[in-house]
Amino acid sequence: MNTSPLPLLDIHNLQAGYGKTPILHGVGLSIEAGEIVALLGRNGSGRSTTAKAIMGMVEASGALYWKGKNITRCPPFERVQLGLGYVPENRDVFPQLTVAENLWMGQKKGKKNRRWNFSDMYQLFPRLKEREHTPAGVLSGGEQQMLTLCRTLMGDPDCIVIDEPTEGLAPQIVAQVALYLEALRQRGVAVLLIEQKLTIALEIAQRCLVMGQGRIVFEGTPSDLRNNAVVRKEWLEV
Repeated sequence: MNTSPLPLLDIHNLQAGYGKTPILHGVGLSIEAGEIVALLGRNGSGRSTTAKAIMGMVEASGALYWKGKNITRCPPFERVQLGLGYVPENRDVFPQLTVAENLWMGQKKGKKNRRWNFSDMYQLFPRLKEREHTPAGVLSGGEQQMLTLCRTLMGDPDCIVIDEPTEGLAPQIVAQVALYLEALRQRGVAVLLIEQKLTIALEIAQRCLVMGQGRIVFEGTPSDLRNNAVVRKEWLEV
């Protein structure tokens, strides 16, 4: 008898696209609680579409299970209520609201025993504390990325899908993002990290998936990927 726990997120034969243009061709992946899984690939490989399909933001078929429950037909707001979080690539903030108000907007009403609070956010990114009363629309790109990451976390998700969190950021802020991701893992939050930067993925992920042409073409540990020059050359290197 198999008594191993179910994956937090378990995806089978995921197919999705835009209109009549198919993008994903049978993607399968799983994520355990407290695990960071890096989803790597070149632009156009299907990584962002995978994120949107997980969140219910594009039409998709296949099967998505969340803690053993089939959520394939659940709308996005239900997936968020169940414990999925999403940090989009375009750093959506409420520009007229302050940093503190943006963080407040991320909280789920009525939820008790939250793992994260304002103090946690300001400890993770001290710059946000300095800008607490500043409208989000005047923040730098790096500050907006910090805010988007923290606003999602204020909803106390069990798993966060993060799309290109280090894109265009200065090296010191990239290092802060890496610390943020490690803090999530330590508190049991799972992360699907969509990244182009191989370095950060190899440093913090427990597993690496590589996408190519809408499919998973490699799965293994960071060490496996480091040692597989063929996969890196064919699917990752420019």
